[in-house]
Amino acid sequence: MIKTRFFIVLMLFPVLISSHAVGAKTVNTTIPDSWQLQLMNAALNRVDSEYQITKITTEMNQKRKVEESLAGNIDVFWSMTSLPLEEQLLPIRIPIFKGLLGNRLLIIRKESQQQFNAIANRQDFAEFTAGQNHYWPDADIIKSANLPIVTSYKYKNLYPMLEGGRFDYLALGAQEIWLELDKHPDPALKVDERVLLQYRSPAYFFVSPSQPQLAKDLLQGLEAMVTDGSFDKQYNQYFKIEELYAKANFNQRAIIRIDTPGLHKLTPVNRPELWLDLFDIEGVN
Repeated sequence: MIKTRFFIVLMLFPVLISSHAVGAKTVNTTIPDSWQLQLMNAALNRVDSEYQITKITTEMNQKRKVEESLAGNIDVFWSMTSLPLEEQLLPIRIPIFKGLLGNRLLIIRKESQQQFNAIANRQDFAEFTAGQNHYWPDADIIKSANLPIVTSYKYKNLYPMLEGGRFDYLALGAQEIWLELDKHPDPALKVDERVLLQYRSPAYFFVSPSQPQLAKDLLQGLEAMVTDGSFDKQYNQYFKIEELYAKANFNQRAIIRIDTPGLHKLTPVNRPELWLDLFDIEGVN
């Protein structure tokens, strides 16, 4: 049933397909034009130039992506990690964003900035309620920290919910937050100037269990990029890391650190070359 529905969707929605050479290895992915797609392309080209990426443009939530991957209809997608994802699919344990996605800034109502300025510790922070996408692993992380939370099944609904006072903040990765606010413009909202919500929750590529060779090649390509420094070079250029650090002002924020429940034992926390140095900063009180 899943396969039938999936191929009908492909007929109804545009799919960007390049002309394939004989022997090309097609990779079906939901990843749009982005750093993630650029990185995957570069890694696979390191191993085998015959890989050809087909982008599926059908909008899917996380649950649907997992279902289609298990059915063999999606070869690879990216996500913040979680134990269920790592148990069901083939995780490529190289953090795509070097941990930046787990360093969260907040979108708040402009009128709330003074209240957020008074936050000095986790107890203060717990007075405010988070908003989050129901399907994102972040929701479980925030719940496990006993922080108040309201969820929505649709990400786009979170912005009017925030403005309407259903919750107090929306936490997004530092590398994406200003762009996301630009995509959902609202004069009543702003990026908070005070808090850095931090937890170890890497984003990985996840490969369908039906594609073990693809998983092996993707890991090999990424490891080669880490070793020769091209991963960091491309990453720093794409995200303009020096400018981002200056804009986000991480060192001058109150850092609220929470644990990630059930983090897989194979998470590469002891490989400093895979992470930014943000997990070592002290912040302010």
